[in-house]
Amino acid sequence: MSVSVKMREAVRGGSMVRKMFEEGLRLKQQFGADQVFDYSLGNPDLEPPPKFKGEIIRLLQADSPGIHGYMPNAGIPSVREKLAAYLSGQHGLKIGPGNVLMTVGAAGALNVALKTVADFGDEVLVLAPYFMEYNFYADNHGARVTVAQTDAAFRPDPVKISAAITSKTRALLINSPNNPAGVVYTEGELKTIGDILRAKSKELGRPVVLVADEPYRKIVYDGLTVPSVFQAYENSVVVSSFSKDLSLAGERVGFLCANPALKDCEEFMSAATLCNRILGFVNAPALMQRAVSEMLDDQVDVGVYQERVRTLSRGLREIGYKVSETQGTFYLFPESPVPDDFGFVETLKKELILAVPGSGFSRPGHFRLSLCLDAEKIKRSLPGFERAIKNVKK
Repeated sequence: MSVSVKMREAVRGGSMVRKMFEEGLRLKQQFGADQVFDYSLGNPDLEPPPKFKGEIIRLLQADSPGIHGYMPNAGIPSVREKLAAYLSGQHGLKIGPGNVLMTVGAAGALNVALKTVADFGDEVLVLAPYFMEYNFYADNHGARVTVAQTDAAFRPDPVKISAAITSKTRALLINSPNNPAGVVYTEGELKTIGDILRAKSKELGRPVVLVADEPYRKIVYDGLTVPSVFQAYENSVVVSSFSKDLSLAGERVGFLCANPALKDCEEFMSAATLCNRILGFVNAPALMQRAVSEMLDDQVDVGVYQERVRTLSRGLREIGYKVSETQGTFYLFPESPVPDDFGFVETLKKELILAVPGSGFSRPGHFRLSLCLDAEKIKRSLPGFERAIKNVKK
């Protein structure tokens, strides 16, 4: 056997998102791309802001020897300085470049963070629904994911969070704005989480680190602002990327930022920097680091995503679906009209609509829709949604 038992099982389980995406490629080839409504993968379809192309051209035309070479494993110093200054304003406290690590996307940052804090056999607590790749990221470093369900509105449940923390819990990993539910945790909810972790850390005699996965921070609606976890809890780390807000998913550039008040922060950053190298990332892409450092105040037109969210939410509700409010991200997470979310996703597929079952996010009875397709196509998909719900309710 040339493949390990663990990886053989992982491949069998796989990512439901990726499986549906690949199924979409097959259906598009069979029926034509314009006839398939692919709501599977969170792959931004908006072009990056025009400034991005200008920055790339400027960088390539500049007479800068060594621009494509290695740099310190934590990232290009000037980039970290700019990002630290930007994050200081975002979080309302002084953050230095020594607290910032440039990474290969948010996924790279999460793997670095978890390898830094977790020993073999430790636990990483997550709040469901959650991005299913977290299971693999924890397993990469010998830890395992434990789950605390959120309430019916997908808000954090303090009682369940507290009960789920054990002597093996090294980190609580949260995602707000949340993929797939689209909720944004409030300042009060984050403060409550901070209070729980502070008490548990004292009880355990070591910090439980709060890791906030925030790639959708800028994709929020109706003037909403994402509160800072740094203001809620001292032993905290933020990871993010430029994949969603600048539509640079394929360029793989992100960052990790440690709260200056994190216990043994300097040691944490030294370990995280080493992890960045030994996990095989070595450096975030040099050209992308330089480009995004000039675009920290820029983003795609979030209004486009908001209009899509409103169009599909309104259309689904009129048909008879139960759809909770999306405060941020470009996802909807409707309730499945039948308990079997896998079965209902198959029913949608017969209408050439590709969705992902909520079970893949540890929240059965729902399904996720990624709105990375234009408004006209969203409207054309509504008759298929209507036929699907009628078919399962016969």
